[in-house]
Amino acid sequence: MKVKMKTRSGAAKRFKKTANGFKRKQAFKSHILTKKSPKRIRQLRGLKLVHKSDEAAIRRMCPYI
Repeated sequence: MKVKMKTRSGAAKRFKKTANGFKRKQAFKSHILTKKSPKRIRQLRGLKLVHKSDEAAIRRMCPYI
């Protein structure tokens, strides 16, 4: 019988699988927002796709997503 792989729980909370790859939240949006312009904060709002070069690492961390 094969041994199951463990999922990195931190990575499982941060990434979701889509048809085109993995989606993630933008960085630099959590604190010290007073010095950032409203335009910059607004542009950090949306979700982004993980870069293709990082997808293999995420697949290893989350084998069952």
